[in-house]
Amino acid sequence: MALVPDNTLITQTPEQGRELAIMLARKTIGAIQPDAEVRETLRPGYATNADSLTMAGHVVAIEFATIAAANNYWRA
Repeated sequence: MALVPDNTLITQTPEQGRELAIMLARKTIGAIQPDAEVRETLRPGYATNADSLTMAGHVVAIEFATIAAANNYWRA
């Protein structure tokens, strides 16, 4: 499983960077819990929990900050 697609964090736009951040967060969860059935079983518990959703958003924000830095905050 490739955890960083094409082995790069470089994107053309911030929008692509955000998409990559979400993808990386999802791949991280898949790497931590590779059993799709277990993930499906767990999903209802966190999908309706505001704290869980906030934490998931935080993970994406950290990924996005890393990608933005790698892109020099999208050069002029």
